[in-house]
Amino acid sequence: MIRLAISVEGQTEEEFVKSVLATHLRPMKIEPIPILLRRASSHGGGGNVSVERLVSEMVHLSWSFDAVTSLVDFYGFRGKGERTVDELEEHLGQEIRRNVPNRKTVIPYVQKHEFEGLLFSDVTAFRAARASNQSIMQLREVRSRFPTPEDINDNLDTAPSKRITQIIPGYKKAVNGPILAMEIGLKTMRAECQRFHEWVKTLESLGRPN
Repeated sequence: MIRLAISVEGQTEEEFVKSVLATHLRPMKIEPIPILLRRASSHGGGGNVSVERLVSEMVHLSWSFDAVTSLVDFYGFRGKGERTVDELEEHLGQEIRRNVPNRKTVIPYVQKHEFEGLLFSDVTAFRAARASNQSIMQLREVRSRFPTPEDINDNLDTAPSKRITQIIPGYKKAVNGPILAMEIGLKTMRAECQRFHEWVKTLESLGRPN
């Protein structure tokens, strides 16, 4: 069994790994273990993600696991500057690989633009969060404006999570997010979100012989 550490920025991502991703990867002999970013876990985790913090965490984990990846949001990522999400991942990889043990696999992954974008893969699932038919229609209208759920932008007022809470004020990220992800299913999210699909595909490859 390959032990895969996944550095996550919050409890939503932690539960998603446990309830959705692990179910998919275990039959492939891959055991994903979500680990909240250090120094964030003392106050419940989440937010305040930077290059320095993530590099330090992934290097630290690489000494104890067969492979290391991450699941953090591009939205709110401190110090990203003018980098695109792909450029940020490339920079993270360069910084991490300078310090990891030989033959350890490191796969930095930054979700574009944030975890909630994945939930727009099937907005009808929001009925599990007691969304009204009108709310579902509003969510569907948001989704229709973008080529993919991952293109829903990360402006302070228009990030996926902000759009959801504007339409469904009772939405609770840590409570509803993982439930909705299970309702939607990994297959649908991968079909709708190409970057996310490629990440999962890379993780799947860990279980295949070279």
